[in-house]
Amino acid sequence: MALFRLCKATRRLRASALSLQLTGPVLSPPIPNPKTPSDSFSQSFTTNLFNSLHTHTHCLPKCIYIQENQNFRTFNSTQLVKNAGISTLGYEKKEENEKKEESKVKGCSWIDLYLPKNLVGYAHLARLDKPIGTWLLAWPCMWSINLAASPGSFPDFKMMALFGCGAFLLRGAGCTINDLLDRDIDTKVERTRLRPIASGALTRFQGLCFLGIQLFLGLGILLQLNSYSQMLGASSLLLVFTYPLMKRFTFWPQAYLGLTFNWGALLGWAAIRGSLDPTIVFPLYLSGVCWTLVYDTIYAHQDKEDDMKVGVKSTALRFGDTTKEWISGFKIACIGGLTLSGFNANIGWPYFIFLTAASGQLAWQIWTVDLSSRVDCNRKFVSNKWFGAMIFSGILFGRLMS
Repeated sequence: MALFRLCKATRRLRASALSLQLTGPVLSPPIPNPKTPSDSFSQSFTTNLFNSLHTHTHCLPKCIYIQENQNFRTFNSTQLVKNAGISTLGYEKKEENEKKEESKVKGCSWIDLYLPKNLVGYAHLARLDKPIGTWLLAWPCMWSINLAASPGSFPDFKMMALFGCGAFLLRGAGCTINDLLDRDIDTKVERTRLRPIASGALTRFQGLCFLGIQLFLGLGILLQLNSYSQMLGASSLLLVFTYPLMKRFTFWPQAYLGLTFNWGALLGWAAIRGSLDPTIVFPLYLSGVCWTLVYDTIYAHQDKEDDMKVGVKSTALRFGDTTKEWISGFKIACIGGLTLSGFNANIGWPYFIFLTAASGQLAWQIWTVDLSSRVDCNRKFVSNKWFGAMIFSGILFGRLMS
C-alpha cells in the first residue's frame, strides 16, 4: 500500500519510505515554491513515476492519499495507470480470477468440503445440503401418526423413525427424477443450471442407477408397514414420477406437488390404524395441499423470469400481482382444514393454541414476503419447517391432554 503526505512547509506531496513516488498532476497540482525550480522538479518526478509503473504494473497497490488533517481517501491505482496509457491486462485478469474463486468458495456447502469427490455429485443430486424438502415431506406424516395415537399416549416413535427415513429417501428420489426429466430446462434457469445432471457432473445413466438405489431402500422401509399401507404407499409413486412433467402442461404444478408431498397424511394414519378415517385424514390431507400451495408459490417466484423465457408454468406466473390474495385464501383453507381435523379427532385444547401460533407464522410469511426478492422468497420458504413443527407440537400436547 502506498502512502503519501502533504507537507505543510513546502505544500508538496512527500512519499513515505515504502511508497511509490507520485507526481502532483496525478492527484492535485503542487503549489509552486519560489525556492524550488518547479519545472525541473515536476519533470524528474514524472519520469521516476512512469519508470516505476512500467516495472511494477503487475503488482500495483491501492494508494491512500493522506492530507494534513489525517483524513483518508482511496483510489484505484489500476485506473490511474490506465489513464497514463499503460496496459493493465495482466493485473485485471488476475483480479477477475480472484473474484471467481471467491464466489466459488462462498457457494460451497459442507458436501463440497467434506465428502469424497466421487460422492459429491450424488449428494447434490439428492439435495443433502438442503434438508428443507425432507422436513416438508416428513411433517404431514408426523402429524398423522400423532393424530392416530391413543388419547393420553405418546405417538409410535419407531413408526416416526421409519417415516423420517422414508421421507429422506423419497425426497431424494423425487429430486433425482426431477433432474432426469428436467435436464434441458435446468440448463436454461440460473438457479438450476449447476445441478449435477444439467451441468454434466453426472450422466443420465449414473442418475438412473442412483434412483434405483434410492427406490430399493425405500421399498425396504415400505415392506415393514401393514399390507394396507404398502398398497397406499406404492400408489404414491405415480404422483412422484409425474409431478416434474406438470409444469409443462398446467399453471398449477404446485397443487400437484401438494397432492404428492402430503400423501404421508394418509399413509401415517393407515400405518397405525390399518385403515383410513375420512373425517380426520381427508381434512388433514387437503390442509397440507393448501399449505404447499402457499410455500411453493412463494418459492416459485424465484424463477418466474426464467420460467417465462423457458416456457414452463407455475402458480407464481398464474397469480402474478395477485399472489398474496391467492395464497391468503389458501392459508385460510389450510388452517380451516387443520381445525376440522383436530376437532373430529377429539384432540385436546393445547392443539388449538399451537394452531393459532402457526396461523400467525403463516400470515407473517404472506404479509412480509418480498416477491421480487429471490433471497427473501427463499427465506420465507425455508421458514415453513417451523410451521410444521408448531402443528406437530400442538397435536402431540393435544393428544396427551385429550
